[in-house]
Amino acid sequence: MHGADFDDHTADYWARQIRIGSAIAAGVTLLGCVRVAADWAPADRWLIPWALGAVVLQLAALALPWLRLARDVRIRRSLVLWLVAELPLLFQFARIDDDGLMFYLPGSALIIVATAALYPPLVVVGLGVLALVGYLALLPAVTAGNAVSIVSLLAIMFCLVALTAINSRSRRRLDERRKAAEHRTELLLEAASDAVFAIDVAGEIRYASPSAQRILGMGTDQLSGVALKTLAHPDELAGLGAWMSDLWRVPGGTSRTEARLRRPDGTWMHLDVIGTNRLDDPSLRSAVISLRDIGRRKELEDQLSLQAFTDSLTGLPNRALFRDRLEQAARRPGSDVTVLLIDLDDFKLVNDNLGHNAGDELLATLAGRLRGEMRAGDTLARLGGDEFAILAEDLDAAEAAVLAERLLTAGREQVRLGSRDVSCSLSIGIATGDLPAEQLLRNADLAMYAAKRSGRNAYQLFSPSMSRSVLEEAQQRVDMERGLEQEQFVVLYQPVVDMTTQRLTGVEALVRWRHPDDGLLSPYQFIANAEANGLIVPLGRWVLREACAQLARWRRETPAAAGLKINVNLSARQFQYAGLVGDVAAALADAGIPASALTLEITESMLMEDVTGAIETLGALRQLGVRLAIDDFGTGYSSLNYLKQLPVDIIKIDRTFVESVDTDADDVALVDAVVGLGQALRLQTVAEGIETDGQWAMLQQIGCDQGQGYLFGRPGDAASVAALLARDAAAAPAGV
Repeated sequence: MHGADFDDHTADYWARQIRIGSAIAAGVTLLGCVRVAADWAPADRWLIPWALGAVVLQLAALALPWLRLARDVRIRRSLVLWLVAELPLLFQFARIDDDGLMFYLPGSALIIVATAALYPPLVVVGLGVLALVGYLALLPAVTAGNAVSIVSLLAIMFCLVALTAINSRSRRRLDERRKAAEHRTELLLEAASDAVFAIDVAGEIRYASPSAQRILGMGTDQLSGVALKTLAHPDELAGLGAWMSDLWRVPGGTSRTEARLRRPDGTWMHLDVIGTNRLDDPSLRSAVISLRDIGRRKELEDQLSLQAFTDSLTGLPNRALFRDRLEQAARRPGSDVTVLLIDLDDFKLVNDNLGHNAGDELLATLAGRLRGEMRAGDTLARLGGDEFAILAEDLDAAEAAVLAERLLTAGREQVRLGSRDVSCSLSIGIATGDLPAEQLLRNADLAMYAAKRSGRNAYQLFSPSMSRSVLEEAQQRVDMERGLEQEQFVVLYQPVVDMTTQRLTGVEALVRWRHPDDGLLSPYQFIANAEANGLIVPLGRWVLREACAQLARWRRETPAAAGLKINVNLSARQFQYAGLVGDVAAALADAGIPASALTLEITESMLMEDVTGAIETLGALRQLGVRLAIDDFGTGYSSLNYLKQLPVDIIKIDRTFVESVDTDADDVALVDAVVGLGQALRLQTVAEGIETDGQWAMLQQIGCDQGQGYLFGRPGDAASVAALLARDAAAAPAGV
């Protein structure tokens, strides 16, 4: 057997068999001594000292380190000589003893069986032949017995040799199969990504798969006998020990944990550890531990954790981390927590005028300045958009006011963005006290909005009176919900006319609220709140459906309405609503009017908030066939390039430019430029807010296509529009 094939299992087997053979040989030799002393003639008893010396040597052989010695192929081969030497000694004993043949046969059988336990069939057969030759040599000295008995004993001896040779061959085949299976397992374990340990109840590693070298940088020999706890990270030692204790308590149970183990170079490996208790398996008597390298996963988790709790633009804690720290601070007994909410005033103008990159640069610069005003233990976070927050402990209201003043000063400093110096201001709300986290945030939010209402560039300390405005807004939401259910809202229609003939070409749908207590409310009294609380979407959907249905009724009632079109305004939240296109399609289908009869108006500033998204939404609406108008044109910051990209049909000139168009040369130039732009882009132009003949005449002279304003008609009900249609029909020349 080659050294490469001589594994621990085989070495243990050889050591055990050698010790058993030595013990049996010592016992048999000792029995021979007794026989010599009792029955041999005194002249032949000289053999006793030599035999006793052999007994001592054989017993001493039991203490030799056979587990190590058996691995030496030369020693294994020399042991054959020991077995061969036993036969001549046995032969001499049998030749002298009167009953020697009776001792020779079982003695030689023991030698052959011992040989078969260790050596191949060829050696067994060789020793068997020598034993038979010795037996035949002893026969002439035997006077008793007959031929049948002798032949029978020879046959038995022959069968014994044959059976032991066969058993030796079978044992070697089984051993080869075992080694082949173990080799396959080793190859699989070596190729596996996981390392496998077998750990005894003392916590020592009894087996380590070859893949441990790749994961832990230590081979099987280095790990064997090592206590697992000596490799564990000190911070996790107690937890790993508790986990192992729990694993030992459940025979056959499986448990999982994570641990860090040390490599020889001092680095730590993050490992996923799965253990199965196999103490009840006699072949193992260990726990089988599977170790998987999760270092890369840990790195990704740490990176994701950093991303989850850190604002990528400023490097500050984000909303989630701020909330967590605030809740921890608020839970501490007797805590005095202060929260400052900071909002950058008119940040949207920076994004609209200079672009989002400039806006990001402004936020990053502001974050650095705010950080410079903080104490070491305070937390500054970016909650999102242009909103920041500060968490401070042991800061009273007066000290918080001083901090707010410093923050306002830092915020007012000019920032260089590209080639421009930009000034901005902050609105700050302050809440303090031993209150729950949610309450502190809500109070600071109310105070911040109070600062904005007071003119911005200011701070406000929270006071309970600020809650009243919130209650009023909440009450209005309840009233609006009830108003939608009870159909308290009404739609009025303002005429849109041809600028040359003043004939009615369309109407704009304008919503009013017939409040049961406050009377008829204009949009300025409830639209902003509806936009904030989300009710603008169902309200806008109702206005759209009502307007389309009314146009269908006019067209059924009078031929004069055949070419009439209707305009419906979209709010910012409506425009961002994912179901907008579906709502428009449903309103047109239910009313039974062509899509080209509907014009949807979107303000310029709404479109500029997200040009890419606006183009997609407008494109989807255009596919329905509806017409699209930019409302309040001139008040936003759209560029010609954006205007070319937007799939719109109409530009509505804001009333602020129309108001002095007949008296102010600058307004004339502006309106003339807008009309010229519309003509160049093949867009219709509509002037809003026309109230005088002078305005109408100038706009007509400039070339504006259509007009809208009190000069042509105030917002009215459906009957007033029907009257205008009848008037135009009566005034039309015959045949038209």
